[in-house]
Amino acid sequence: PHVGHTWGCEINSHQSHKQLEMAAEVSSALAQSDPNLVLSAAFKLRITQRDLATLQEGSWLNDEVINFYLSLVMEQSSDKAAELKVYSFSTFFFPKLRDGGGGQAGGHTAVKRWTKAVDLFLYDLILIPLHLGVHWALAVSHTHNDLKSYDSMGQRHDDICSLLLNGSDCGVFACKYADYIAKGRPLTFKQCHMPVFRKLMIWEVLNQKLL
Repeated sequence: PHVGHTWGCEINSHQSHKQLEMAAEVSSALAQSDPNLVLSAAFKLRITQRDLATLQEGSWLNDEVINFYLSLVMEQSSDKAAELKVYSFSTFFFPKLRDGGGGQAGGHTAVKRWTKAVDLFLYDLILIPLHLGVHWALAVSHTHNDLKSYDSMGQRHDDICSLLLNGSDCGVFACKYADYIAKGRPLTFKQCHMPVFRKLMIWEVLNQKLL
């Protein structure tokens, strides 16, 4: 199902057979009793039932889900039909850059090995998920000419970012910013779309493809 670019928050009570199948698949995955059960594995990442459950309403997305989703964004951009070629750092990149670790200071030295095998100049967009304490945001480098931050708390770029009205959806916002920007879509979604986005993201992670 395609989510429109300028839609509001109206609820369509009619669901197609495909949508009902998708909803049943999502419910079945969340109902698994073993939290350690691996429900999806790709990109050298494994998503367990416990990880997937962070996509339920009111829950904070964890690193595993965000890294998996951004990997899906990268994979889709590798398609020949994609207009923009995208590279995403993991959620662990920014804390390492900022704080270092293991007795090592932060800065370029702390992360220079992270891109040793990657030529960033081959990409149109560079995504950097930002873990800011108890909040997620997204930094995007557009064709290496600028760096913009997309923050659902409205701390920057209020004119282009939807404002977050609760404390748990920031990770979903960050993932959807990445998805929409990579597809060249305007950022027209709002807080009220987050419950639907969460369900769609569960399906996307399970099926390892973006809608």
